[in-house]
Amino acid sequence: MKTLFAIILLIHGLIHLLGFLKAFLLAELNEFTNPVSKPMGLLWLLAALVLLFSAVMIFFKNPLWWFFAIIGVLISQVLIIVFWKDALYGTIPNILILIISMVGYGQYDFDKKIKEEITYTLGKVPAKISDPITPKDISSLPEPVQKWLLATGMMGKEPILTVFMKQKYQLKLKPEQKDWYTSSAEQYSTVDPPSFVWSAEIKMMPVISAFGRDKFIEGEGEMVFNLLSIIPVANDGPNPQINEAALQRFLGEIVWYPSAALSDYITWKDLGRQTAKATMTLGGLSGSGIFTFDEDGFVRNFTALRFQGSGPEAKKVEWIVNVIETKEYEGIKVPAKGNVTWRLETGDWTWAKFEILECNYNHLKEQIF
Repeated sequence: MKTLFAIILLIHGLIHLLGFLKAFLLAELNEFTNPVSKPMGLLWLLAALVLLFSAVMIFFKNPLWWFFAIIGVLISQVLIIVFWKDALYGTIPNILILIISMVGYGQYDFDKKIKEEITYTLGKVPAKISDPITPKDISSLPEPVQKWLLATGMMGKEPILTVFMKQKYQLKLKPEQKDWYTSSAEQYSTVDPPSFVWSAEIKMMPVISAFGRDKFIEGEGEMVFNLLSIIPVANDGPNPQINEAALQRFLGEIVWYPSAALSDYITWKDLGRQTAKATMTLGGLSGSGIFTFDEDGFVRNFTALRFQGSGPEAKKVEWIVNVIETKEYEGIKVPAKGNVTWRLETGDWTWAKFEILECNYNHLKEQIF
């Protein structure tokens, strides 16, 4: 779609050159019934150059293309008003370009805020290099958790401090939704301090996408979804319910950064063979969940009573993450595919199927800068 839009910008920009050619008598243009002065001709040239420059910026993936497109449209529309009889139909592409440029600005602003949040959390990560994990470090943990850490390959490796993941999703945003939406997502997580910033583009129709961001920073959660980057459709948190739900999401996702199981903010309780309960506490915020492991020690599912929605009327509902496949990323064996289900009174609602496309450890700063 961006390529098509860039082509529209190119064509629209080139059309503006006609006013310049007319003013400087470089071409015989009967389409202009009114004379065009040289100063006005230079304005036509300026509008053309700005619009063409914006199109080139799109081709080179420069995120500020929208700024020049808007400037070009404003100059263009002033000229169209002056030469209304000859150029009135140029208003139609100008409106289209302005709308798409505003969406581009919304996406730029959305991405900028996400990057600022990621940069902020990175500034809190300790610079020290920790000693490799040894069997002694995990000896006090429940036996299923010890077996899991051994199975993941964490022994002899430095603790994980930062994680970057690329993910692919299929989503059903409502229980009654029939067809799956496809989504691509990126997630940046830090273990010390515990935080994550997740951003996703959800393709709802061929030309319509929603952009979402879920975060957990300094014990506070927030979820935002905007249609076309500029129309808010959801904005929850921070509040007690969202904060606790975000904490439980972080807790469940230690399956992707297993050394977090050794963190001071997590305590474990052995529930018997292949099952253990984890409780995470940050200040006055606390949440729990139960991990179930298979015979080989790998996590098979994580369940928690988690707030669905936010506000005082929100209720806790069983939330289940099932692991379907495990793969090795950078020497660590973690879940690669799975699904997420809410167990509602009306029946199970599997709202997400996920696949991990990429998982990088302890060089998140390289991903940002």
